[in-house]
Amino acid sequence: MTEPPKEGPQAGAVMRSLWVSAGCVALALGAFGVVLPLLPTTPLVLLAAFCFARGSPRLRARLTRSRVFGPIIADWEAHGAIAPRYKAMACGAMALVLLGSLFAGLDWKLIAVQILCMGGAAAYVLSRPSWPGR
Repeated sequence: MTEPPKEGPQAGAVMRSLWVSAGCVALALGAFGVVLPLLPTTPLVLLAAFCFARGSPRLRARLTRSRVFGPIIADWEAHGAIAPRYKAMACGAMALVLLGSLFAGLDWKLIAVQILCMGGAAAYVLSRPSWPGR
């Protein structure tokens, strides 16, 4: 039998680059999610922190010190919780998008997909424990 190839320094660097790239994409989508309710900001920011922890501890530390995203990560890591105000903001934004789609007269199939996707996202957000947040 042959031994599996050992991971060299180049493979480690490639993996770190992939983790950092994934973190950057997640963070960018999360930032867009602040203004576009179809993108869930909190899970994407948490994903970015996860990716940065594996690819660049320096970027992760910078993200956790962020005035905007730091409290979300701290609450999640300490309590597995989402502050009630973030829950309300997320669910309210999803409801507004759905209402906008209804008023715009979009096809019922598209509205059904929105209800399914946003309903799942809202159920996940609401199922997380609440923590007072900051």
